[in-house]
Amino acid sequence: MKKIAVLGGGGFVGSHVVHRLSAAGYQVKVLTRHRESVRHLILLPNVQVEECDVFFETALNRAVRGSDAVINLVGILHESGRNSFERVHVELPRLVAQACHTQGVPRLLHMSALRAAADAPSAYLRSRAAGEAAVREVLAGSGVGVTMFQPSVIFGRGDRFLNLFATLAKWMPVLLLAKPDARFQPVYVEDVAQAIVASLPLPETAGQTYPLCGPRIYTLRQLVQLVVETLQLRRLVIGLNDPFSYLQAWLMELMPVKLMTRDNVRSMEVDSISDIPFPSVFGFAPTPLESVAPGYLADDHARAAYLRFRTRAGR
Repeated sequence: MKKIAVLGGGGFVGSHVVHRLSAAGYQVKVLTRHRESVRHLILLPNVQVEECDVFFETALNRAVRGSDAVINLVGILHESGRNSFERVHVELPRLVAQACHTQGVPRLLHMSALRAAADAPSAYLRSRAAGEAAVREVLAGSGVGVTMFQPSVIFGRGDRFLNLFATLAKWMPVLLLAKPDARFQPVYVEDVAQAIVASLPLPETAGQTYPLCGPRIYTLRQLVQLVVETLQLRRLVIGLNDPFSYLQAWLMELMPVKLMTRDNVRSMEVDSISDIPFPSVFGFAPTPLESVAPGYLADDHARAAYLRFRTRAGR
């Protein structure tokens, strides 16, 4: 198994997956609508970037033809324009599964989300569950080996979770926190990427669904407090009750850039945790958040302060 086609390879998780695939000697084809958006991957050994509208069935079939495996990492947290949860999380996985079936691709690795369920409180989690169901329906009895991954919130340098709170903490003396008691089991992005790549040569992972979680559970308040303490800031963190959590999210939906939506708040009504241990089949233990996050949060904070100093100095 050497030829791997990756959808979503330019994203946060996808970039780590592509780097690992390249280092492991796989021939990687990254499918993207805009080549420029994944320019950071173009110079990697064994990596080919191909412009492809993956929602166009003919183009997708042509792009995955001859692949030994397809990895679908495409996902969104907020709906915008044509990019609805239904289109991205349900229609696209169905198209990818059909393409694998039609083109005889023997393996499909699909990224979903922890606590995805048909009766979940948020459209995001329901759409993730519907995407899983669509893949299983299309590939039932096809012989294509499907492996699904359900990570909790993912952290790492460049993440949009801890870094979001770090940015807010730098500029706001008081942090108003929606759903402060929501619980998460954050998993390191490198661990997610390693699990995905490690599953490729393991036939026993076909047909399996793997929750991916870190070793410790935190409330949202604890995570934000960790960020504040790491940055050595004095900030008041105030937890909001449910009505004010939804009011805050509604107001944020009116902003040009969506930081949070009411659907995000609904997702936090179910704890993003699992009582299933990190899969031993991958041969490693998950990385504690405290061993990684303080390093990149503090480093990014110091770098930003240095750049502000240079700007004020006119350099």
